[in-house]
Amino acid sequence: MMRTPKRLLSGLLREDCFLIATHINPDGDAIGSSLALAEALASLGKKVFLYDRDPVPKYYHFLPGHRKFGTDLKKALKLDPVLILLDCNSPARAALGEVLFRKNLVIDHHETAGEFGDLRWIEKDAAATGILIYTLIHSLGLKITKSMATNLYTAIAVDTGTFRYSNTTNEVLRAAAELVGAGAEPNSIAEHLYETWDYGRFKLFLMVMNTLDKKDGVAIVHVTTDMFSQTGTTAEDTENFANLPRRIDDVNVAVLFRETGSGEWKASLRSKGSANVARVAEQFGGGGHKNAAGFRMKGDLVTVKKTLLKALKKTIV
Repeated sequence: MMRTPKRLLSGLLREDCFLIATHINPDGDAIGSSLALAEALASLGKKVFLYDRDPVPKYYHFLPGHRKFGTDLKKALKLDPVLILLDCNSPARAALGEVLFRKNLVIDHHETAGEFGDLRWIEKDAAATGILIYTLIHSLGLKITKSMATNLYTAIAVDTGTFRYSNTTNEVLRAAAELVGAGAEPNSIAEHLYETWDYGRFKLFLMVMNTLDKKDGVAIVHVTTDMFSQTGTTAEDTENFANLPRRIDDVNVAVLFRETGSGEWKASLRSKGSANVARVAEQFGGGGHKNAAGFRMKGDLVTVKKTLLKALKKTIV
């Protein structure tokens, strides 16, 4: 059973104002964990700001408190807050590389970690940052409210593939059961996560899956800016697309290349079992988890595919 570091708890109790920031293009774990922690700290009388460079994706608008996220730092910085970097461990990942804070706290579960932070709680074996926040709230002696439960259950569900991935442990299931008891509704959350696509997103999905290129246990799909234009969608609509080719029985690694600009691509890697894609992503300046990682690369699509396949073959495939 993991424990919240005492220094982190005392730091949270001692300070009065916090800015909780998470990574760009936030996912369910980042958003749900941030909202639950913000509510917990606010219940202790703390002033809390929630920041992300990118707006909360529309399919996470069901999460209680999602409108509390802001994309402007000016108001928060006037109060000289302590930074809590959540679900990432580098300020650059949160688009905060140029902003200085008097104190920096890090709470994360990614395998690739730097040295940033005055206080760092990084549990590489934790299934989700949501598990860390669940543990922290208990350590603070606070009651988990229905809104906290909904946010934390969503955070954990997203990073465990709704309890299908190998990171689903007895600890994860016990936490999920308690969160359901506190008011989280699994059927409603699952419906919002997986059954509320608009027609444009579904059209984009069909386009992307039709780009499938499979070879030697690796399945690669891609999405271009032109596809977004044709379907009236954006990058946020591709969440979970990288996971789907992994369902093919003889595929060990699935990759989604997303065009971010002319000759620029973001690669999202997903793997099964022992295949560690974080090691591959690190070779290109990225990082992540053993079975989910990413990086950015410049070049034409043919070249970036060949470069990645060569690295995968050398490292894990």
